[in-house]
Amino acid sequence: MSKKCNDIFPQIDHCERIKILNALGSETRVKIIQIICEGNIHVSELARTIGLSVPVTSKHVNLLEEAGLIKREIYGKSHVLSINNRNLYAALDIFAPKKKLKVKKGTTLLEALEQVAVVEVQNVKGYNNIVSTNGEEGFFVYEVDGEFSNKTVQEYTFEKDVTIAWKKLEPITKLKLEVNVNEEKDY
Repeated sequence: MSKKCNDIFPQIDHCERIKILNALGSETRVKIIQIICEGNIHVSELARTIGLSVPVTSKHVNLLEEAGLIKREIYGKSHVLSINNRNLYAALDIFAPKKKLKVKKGTTLLEALEQVAVVEVQNVKGYNNIVSTNGEEGFFVYEVDGEFSNKTVQEYTFEKDVTIAWKKLEPITKLKLEVNVNEEKDY
């Protein structure tokens, strides 16, 4: 039985995390990930882009694929690679600090958070929103036992033992649009 590093992503066990971190330990493989993040690419085109032979590129690709960081689709003799972000993000969760807390039944999530962190709350359009945790500003969401909740931190109350994953939404660019505006109305 493999050791679990993080209960939030139970599908990513200790050995898989080691594979992911090992795969990211090479500048070439990090460069490959960056290229694939820009869009799906054929193995041969990837090899030309990074200036390596197809066999050497394939070895790097195989390591990334075994780590679950990329996916491969085969169309005849063409191998097309795409990114698998979920495993990349899940591997990083092992670095999140863990805190244990005992609360009374009916305690709100906000009350629990205030016991373990410095939380800044601002009222926005009639709703209290957490805008900072331990001095780090941003937008935050939470999961209860790996599932997102549809309740606010003031509405969610503890009725049983659970694991909360408090997450900051990071501004990760998913798409860049280069927009050219034409002065003419017809284009």
